[in-house]
Amino acid sequence: MDLQKFYDGTAFDAYNYFGAHPAEDGKGIVFRTFALNADKVSLIGEFSDWKELPMKNPERYGFWELTVKEARVGQMYKYVIYSKLGRIEHCDPYGFGMELRPNWASIVRDLYEYQFTDDKWMKARSLNFDRPLNIYELHLGSWKRNEKDENGWYHYLDIVDELIDYVKKYHYTHVEIMPLSEHPFDGSWGYQNTGFFSPTARYGTAAELKEFVDRLHNAGIGAIIDFVPAHFATDYYALKEYDGTQLYEYPSSDVTASEWGSYNFIFARREVACFMQSAANYWLSEYHFDGLRFDAISRLIYWMGDENRGENPTSIEFLKNMNEGLHRLHPTAMLIAEDSTSYPGGTKPVWAGGLGFDYKWDLGWMNDTLDYFMKQSHERAAVPDKLTFSMFYYYNERYLLPLSHDEVVHGKKTIIDKIFGDYEMKFPQARSLYMYMYCHPGKKLNFMGNEIAMFREWDETKELDYFLLQYPAHDSFHEYITELNRLYLQYPAFYEKDYDDAGFKWEAINIDGHNVFAMRRYGKDPDKSLLAVFNFSIGPQTWYFHPDKTGTIEMLLHSDWHPYGGNTPVEKKGPVFLMQDSGYKIELPAFSSILYEVDTKEIKKAPGKNAEKPAGTAK
Repeated sequence: MDLQKFYDGTAFDAYNYFGAHPAEDGKGIVFRTFALNADKVSLIGEFSDWKELPMKNPERYGFWELTVKEARVGQMYKYVIYSKLGRIEHCDPYGFGMELRPNWASIVRDLYEYQFTDDKWMKARSLNFDRPLNIYELHLGSWKRNEKDENGWYHYLDIVDELIDYVKKYHYTHVEIMPLSEHPFDGSWGYQNTGFFSPTARYGTAAELKEFVDRLHNAGIGAIIDFVPAHFATDYYALKEYDGTQLYEYPSSDVTASEWGSYNFIFARREVACFMQSAANYWLSEYHFDGLRFDAISRLIYWMGDENRGENPTSIEFLKNMNEGLHRLHPTAMLIAEDSTSYPGGTKPVWAGGLGFDYKWDLGWMNDTLDYFMKQSHERAAVPDKLTFSMFYYYNERYLLPLSHDEVVHGKKTIIDKIFGDYEMKFPQARSLYMYMYCHPGKKLNFMGNEIAMFREWDETKELDYFLLQYPAHDSFHEYITELNRLYLQYPAFYEKDYDDAGFKWEAINIDGHNVFAMRRYGKDPDKSLLAVFNFSIGPQTWYFHPDKTGTIEMLLHSDWHPYGGNTPVEKKGPVFLMQDSGYKIELPAFSSILYEVDTKEIKKAPGKNAEKPAGTAK
């Protein structure tokens, strides 16, 4: 680390200096911490039988350092900070490992114990703007539960093969794992951290996590990690009043504590900016994660996340500097903002006045879509804008469409349970909801359990209800999601022009108030497009497609086919020839949707008998 960059707030590699590192001569471990206002600092650990070893305060103000010849990788240690608050033991803010809760000693780790074998993946990696990006979000401790472990957890390497098989079966391109930084409270799901550089001991060691990511990459699966830059847990041994003062948090005021009871980082302090941007770089550099999903960005844009309180200029500047620096260091790593605000330019480059993220969660789309599906059929006819409004603002940002963990907890009900109707009525609507999601422009994210239509809200102490697949409705639904995901990867029109307004067109919007919608998706091949037709009403509907060019139309997926729990026999007849401006009749059972491929390349054969004359609109 360049010390001047640390003073300037521009260092991205502070973890290479602070923390515990093997000495250059190979004899012992060098420990360093930053405690600006401490009166003195001592080191205790297994290597000293937990007796205090005074640390040295070199000429550099606030830096404390000690080399311990007897210290070894794998041993535990703590810092003892003496200040006006008295004597307080702390874990290492830059520690690379920690004990399992409720214990909290830091652990010396060798960051280079594991050597990656994923060069091919890393060289081919991209930001996926014109590639498929279908993310499976999961909480590692509750995706599957381990009966042999007292806490029910699998370690990284015990579960990775099963996870790879599962993700590949469902045709997801990436996994997004909820925070893996060390945290004391299971119920925080990792969003209240004490060890920002420490992979949680719940699932194994740093080396095991590296191998976990490596094996995902070698199986052709990307890995994204949730990252929490706004706040930290207030446990006394962690960052709270680390040097006897509010070093990492705001001085006592109405912006010190977040709505979750954690403390907000103060990014006006350069050492804090270095800490957090170095943590972001750490997960990308040392663990080869393919992206970071930044949690609660609204809390950095506005004071306490409240637009009425105004912008927080120092935090906004921090975001810009961090994202710009991460892009320089990792040009193919995705930076994804979970931002509930309409703050402009979230995904614009910093040089163009933006925040510099690559993607932004479209929480407006999520809320509007779920609100539409909560309504009864006759109520939907009055609010078509719940489905169409997203396309009025869509091209302002590079949006990602999420149906995430936040939507299936805290009494909100699960995705399928939110939908209007009784048990049997929910399934056909859920199939059409997902057809709409995958045909709408934007990359995709689904939380675990959505793929099997879980009705029980997610609980971090229980695994998914896989037993549901014994029931025909759930088994058929998971087969439908598998096929929809497969088609998403197969047809480039789903994703090649996600962020080009030439890639999307409404063909029908709430025809005659009957909740019939149709959209076209276009890729780079001008002759091929996808047509998706939706009937979101409780009764059957008819719609006529009038092609603007001569060509063929072929049904790819019908949400009402028998294998997916519907009532329509599977009849794949192959391409049907259509003349320009002819009328192609599409029959839509209640709550159904149909996906077609339209091919308008030159066809020399005569029109077939399947072409029909125009015959009106939906009825």
